[in-house]
Amino acid sequence: MATFPLEIVTPDRKFFSGEVESVIVRGIDGDLAVLKDRAPLVTPLKICKVRIMIDGKERVAALCNGYIKVSKEGTTIISDAAEWPDEIDVKRAKEAKERAEKRLNERPSGIDTKRAELALRRALNRLDVAEMKNINGTKNINQ
Repeated sequence: MATFPLEIVTPDRKFFSGEVESVIVRGIDGDLAVLKDRAPLVTPLKICKVRIMIDGKERVAALCNGYIKVSKEGTTIISDAAEWPDEIDVKRAKEAKERAEKRLNERPSGIDTKRAELALRRALNRLDVAEMKNINGTKNINQ
């Protein structure tokens, strides 16, 4: 299958850089699959998994918001945070999930509901991706 360059960057690091066969993310209008020679676009991303196909094998990571830019030169994802399954602190993610659920259930005065909902989505996404480590033993190929 034809490949194209993909780069994923966060404020802290260049998370991924390499040739890929495809990448799937969730934009504001739903899932978006990118293949070589896809029409150019720029769109915001939701909290989601990024699915990267390399040499017929799928790699999955957690993304926290951002943008994707597709051009004839390649694809760039800029995200607030990105983590491979083996980088996710499951205990911390579970604690964040519990805190967000508690805030949403108890609704103390002055709670920022939108912020609590986003925290819950981030935690659930991270836990979902972390669980995938146990399924396929994903390792960071850029280490």
